[in-house]
Amino acid sequence: MSAPVAPADPPIAVLPRAAGRVAGPRMPAGSASAPPPAQGASVLSSWAPALVVAGGLCLIVFFAGGGLMLGRMTGVEMALTLGSGAAVALLLLRSAPRLSARYGLTTFALLAALAVLTALSIVWSVQPDDSYRDAGRMLAYTAFFGASVALARALPVRWPAVLGGAVIAAVVVCGYALLTKIFPDQLDANDVYARLRAPYSYWNAIGLTAAMGAIGCMWLGARRSGHALLSALAYPAMGLMLLTLMLAYSRGALVALALGVALWLSMVPLRLRGAAVLIAGAAGAGAVVAWDFSTHALSSDGVALGARTAAGHRLGVLAAAMLMLLCLTGLAVGFLTARRPPSQAARRRAGAVLLAMLALSALAVAGALAASHRGFTGTIGHGLHTLTDPHAPVPSNTPGRLTAVGSVRARYWNEALKVFQAHPWVGAGAEGYATARLRYRTETLDVRHAHGFIVQTMADLGLIGLALVLTLFAAFMAAASRCAMPLDGRGSRLLARGAARTSRWSSRWPYLGQLGGRLPDRGPEPYSAERVGMLTLFCLVVVFGIHSFADWTWYVPGDACVALLCAGWLAGRGPLTPALPGAHPGEAPGEEVARRRGRRTLWGTGGPAPLGWQRSSSAAAVARLRGLAFGRADARARLRATSSALAGAWRESLQARPRALSLAGVALAAALLAAWAEWQPQRSEDARQSALALLAHDPRAALARAQSAVDRDPLSAQALFAVARAQQLSGRQGLATKTLQRAVRLQPSNPETWLALGEDELALTLAGAGSPRSALGALSAAIYLNPESIAPELIARGDPEAIAIQNDYVRALRASASAPVKPRGALGAPKRAARPPVPARVCPRGCAGRRRAAARAGATPRPTPRSPAGRTGRATRSSSTTKR
Repeated sequence: MSAPVAPADPPIAVLPRAAGRVAGPRMPAGSASAPPPAQGASVLSSWAPALVVAGGLCLIVFFAGGGLMLGRMTGVEMALTLGSGAAVALLLLRSAPRLSARYGLTTFALLAALAVLTALSIVWSVQPDDSYRDAGRMLAYTAFFGASVALARALPVRWPAVLGGAVIAAVVVCGYALLTKIFPDQLDANDVYARLRAPYSYWNAIGLTAAMGAIGCMWLGARRSGHALLSALAYPAMGLMLLTLMLAYSRGALVALALGVALWLSMVPLRLRGAAVLIAGAAGAGAVVAWDFSTHALSSDGVALGARTAAGHRLGVLAAAMLMLLCLTGLAVGFLTARRPPSQAARRRAGAVLLAMLALSALAVAGALAASHRGFTGTIGHGLHTLTDPHAPVPSNTPGRLTAVGSVRARYWNEALKVFQAHPWVGAGAEGYATARLRYRTETLDVRHAHGFIVQTMADLGLIGLALVLTLFAAFMAAASRCAMPLDGRGSRLLARGAARTSRWSSRWPYLGQLGGRLPDRGPEPYSAERVGMLTLFCLVVVFGIHSFADWTWYVPGDACVALLCAGWLAGRGPLTPALPGAHPGEAPGEEVARRRGRRTLWGTGGPAPLGWQRSSSAAAVARLRGLAFGRADARARLRATSSALAGAWRESLQARPRALSLAGVALAAALLAAWAEWQPQRSEDARQSALALLAHDPRAALARAQSAVDRDPLSAQALFAVARAQQLSGRQGLATKTLQRAVRLQPSNPETWLALGEDELALTLAGAGSPRSALGALSAAIYLNPESIAPELIARGDPEAIAIQNDYVRALRASASAPVKPRGALGAPKRAARPPVPARVCPRGCAGRRRAAARAGATPRPTPRSPAGRTGRATRSSSTTKR
């Protein structure tokens, strides 16, 4: 099951000059006498990068949450954009990467093209303000991906910090989620659901975090290098991941993890080590999960807080015991394998046992399906039908949903396909699904995303966006294959055959081979630690992609940024340095020498990582600074060394690389411009909220603040509603009507704009100054665009908004029927209020929605008091919509 290792104690190989940049920093002449880094420097250089990565990812998770709040998302987007721009500028100035090596540039350009298409969709979007906000999110994602590519090219040996940081962040996030169930009275007293969903407020998002963390735990426990204590801690970390995943009841994350584990075991030769971590973690978590599922206070919704708290404390005791037991298991496994490694025969027997267990499990599942009342094929067919049936029953939030097949996603996918059929080429605009689906939905669930990246892209960006996404996927796979392809003897032969075939295509189409970069010519070589790490990063991205196929976690920054970091590193890494002769599978170049000399670092790097310094006199000062920082030199010496090193390095960088300086300036300017654009929707919302607060006592000041909200975001219909309300209270009714008409022209496919105009026209009609037919036409358009807004079940439940819309329509219908019809040109005929015509986008093919809306509007209304307050009191869609 594992790759064979080389014979013990081979002669220590001398690193070639080309591999020197990987094994350690290249020092100029005269710097050989610099003192070596102290042990504290080695420890800090191993811990600090991983902790920095983990801290940044945790900040994104806990601040952004599920990504639905406009204010928090704006802060995260601006921080990602500015931080990424500054990082790219610094790397350009310090490391000066060769522009001839185009590793990652094609993938970055395609992702940037997708962001540009998202921004351009504002022109045709049914909800242009939401498209504007989604363009800001895509700009932040693109900048973060670009910074990841730049980091991989400048600091290639820091890959353990990426994987280690992702694992640490997953442990912190999953630990916090589990603590909310252990101490609900202290951390989450208002949550009535049994499923874990903190800190995202969405259970599938925390399930995906646990699934990606489990892949990282397999790498951490299976690697042959690094500190033994960290490898032992992979066992309790795996138990924590699996426990969190099961308590979130996330079926999609469970399927994604299963496929990711299968891919990892098929690509990485450290199968027995990874299987040991997985099996031990599953055994420990399984016992706690079984007890949790059998406890009513922990597996049912709506349980009293006292009962949940008492049961949570018992769960905490069991979880702590599980973690301690798994920690001891990891230490024991590491100690035993270090003293007496298993022989080749023992490995074969263990592999045979694992394969037998997998075969027996498959036979048990097949037997259970065959023994069911539908039979083997009937059960599978019924499951597929239930999965794709929009009217299938939805399982409840209980542990039984883990074995259920039905889901509400089939409804969302069906609606997304209908939106795509109405707008096949360019879609309804970025984030336009939430508005366009209102015409086609047959239930009252309020969602913003189609719960599937492919169907969401088809509905929002059409065939053009789908083609761009598929091209981006192909470019990433080609770029990742340079460093993540498992190249042993068989893989090299397959690669040679593929290269021979593609050479004929390259002669005909020269640009086809440059899509993902040229694959290097390499022969058979053993698996190094970095290759294993790259394969783990690839599996982690695959887990995210599989889960995003059936969910909207692409819009959750905490999960998406982890995948973007790993994908950017794979795209920008380039070809790997060949491993040393005699190195074990899982050891990086240089670790063979470090292992023989008795040195071991925490994350598996065989020495200090290169920082990309140029050959200059300042490099020696920097090398001396690393020794002084942890020695006994006084503060003045450290300060002088720091100032001289940094001043010399920056001076030489600015003088020697004018092109890098110009590129750094472009990166900073682009980051500042993008961050400014991302800030405008939040500035507009702040001004709108301020205007609503001033309406009661100072309408004129409120009008000024509302107008500033429109100036900051001219695409916001909510800002126009605030302006219209302020104009009404200021006695400018005519201007208020024109403002609402402007909102309808801006968003003619949005039922809220028509509803606001219809309420205004109805108020004028009841006051004797408006046209009842204008009010009836606007309200009819609003109901046509959103027939479920007056659904009978909403009215039966006493929903105030549905009852108000129903009453307004009936009043307008009665006023229009009783209004006298005067011939054209008659003297004294009142002027009809101007109203923009209904555009073609409001009336797509088919009239089923119109007939359903008309039938519901003719029902007997329930009386309710209604004031012509307009739509200004409603919160924006980005901050108020509840995900389901």
